[in-house]
Amino acid sequence: MVTQTPSAVVVLAAGAGTRMKSAKQKTLHEIGGRSLLGHALHAAAGLNPEHIVAVVGHQRDQVSPAVDAVAAELDREILQAVQEEQNGTGHAVGCGLAPIPDFDGTVIVTNGDVPLLRPETIDKLRDTHVSEGNAVTVLSIKLDDPTGYGRIVRNDAGEVTAIVEHKDASAAQHAINEVNSGVFAFDAAVLRDALGKLDSNNSQGELYITDVLSIEREGGRRVGAFVAADAGELEGVNDRVQLAAAGRELNRRLVEDAMRGGAHVIDPLTTWIGVGVRIGRDVTIHPGTQLWGNTSIEDDAVIGPDTTLTDMQVGRGAKVIRTHGEKSVIGPNANVGPFTFIRPNTEVGEDGKLGGFVEAKNAKIGRGSKVPHLTYIGDATVGEQSNIGASSVFVNYDGVNKHHTTIGSHVRTGSDTMFIAPVNVGDGAYSGAGTIIKDDVPPGALAVSGGKQRNIEGWVVKKRPGSPAAEAAEAASPATDDDSAKTDN
Repeated sequence: MVTQTPSAVVVLAAGAGTRMKSAKQKTLHEIGGRSLLGHALHAAAGLNPEHIVAVVGHQRDQVSPAVDAVAAELDREILQAVQEEQNGTGHAVGCGLAPIPDFDGTVIVTNGDVPLLRPETIDKLRDTHVSEGNAVTVLSIKLDDPTGYGRIVRNDAGEVTAIVEHKDASAAQHAINEVNSGVFAFDAAVLRDALGKLDSNNSQGELYITDVLSIEREGGRRVGAFVAADAGELEGVNDRVQLAAAGRELNRRLVEDAMRGGAHVIDPLTTWIGVGVRIGRDVTIHPGTQLWGNTSIEDDAVIGPDTTLTDMQVGRGAKVIRTHGEKSVIGPNANVGPFTFIRPNTEVGEDGKLGGFVEAKNAKIGRGSKVPHLTYIGDATVGEQSNIGASSVFVNYDGVNKHHTTIGSHVRTGSDTMFIAPVNVGDGAYSGAGTIIKDDVPPGALAVSGGKQRNIEGWVVKKRPGSPAAEAAEAASPATDDDSAKTDN
């Protein structure tokens, strides 16, 4: 076990990211329901360092609040440093050290656009740095095509002597396939001293953090490299194509984690799972399912196909089919769908049901109660073991305010019932089909609102003569006495 020195992590997130072609700052684009910068900060927090510093600059009016949000999520302090002008990585790291001037230990430098880097890999870099007594340790990767990357130059003994940027590399150096990932571990005192010696004598006219390696080698200090086992972890995101690729890789990891945890994912390629989602054992996930936010799926539940759930809680054994749901609760053994729309603050109780083409909002449906199909239920409470007839509407809005409807337990309402809120329906009450309920219904009562049906005989033949309907009606009508007489003659 390596004895750890104090550590700090500096996350660089000040760049413009013009290749993303977006009004949103590059590191704020999301994969897996979390921003690129959020992934980098979570990875940094995984080391439990004494300090995390985010270096912000371009569009910091967007980035700074995002950093604060991640700090709240992690429940720890994340310092911010401002790089007013982007003068290279060396300048950015110098800005990152400004908030921690007295820190003495290991400084990890990483980037806000590398969302797949695992905390475990950074920890191995830190261990290598400390155990080898290096002044600088670079996290390197090996690529079949290293074009565009800074090359790791080693001497005959295998020691790292320099990092040469692609534009500054010689033909022989272009052939090197070990490259700089942009992630480093530094001795804090060594780093501060070296930053003061950087110059911009290069093709970009910028201060390169990579030049610190040459400075330390010339000063007789040890420079090392730790080769990451998975080069894919260090893939940066600079445009929309790379964003999508990173999202696919992250999703592959998350789906595999769910399966290794006991979930049955029928088609991993069409299943998307966010980083905050929790999935139990023996859960079945059908194709076309997306699970986002803080969604939790309990054991034995069945989700999908073609279902999107965001910030949802799904109870054990529940079935949710072709449903779009957000910020709501589906209880154990409940049935939802198909083609169901669950809006925020809906709660379906144990053994409850929201059926086909039902929309629910701010509604609590009690244990065993059913809203089977073609119904809108909003701002309502339904007791236990009640049934709402098809094509019913909870009329909750008067044009200015929303009002609440309360349905008791063991209630049976007919199809096409309108509940004009605010209204209460007592336990055990019934309503007839097509009833408009404007007033409270006592327990056990039958509510009806229509008068006696009236049929106007012969209306179609008189008012729509010669139409197909009139001809059909005449053909179906029983013969009259006059008709019989005409036939006899």
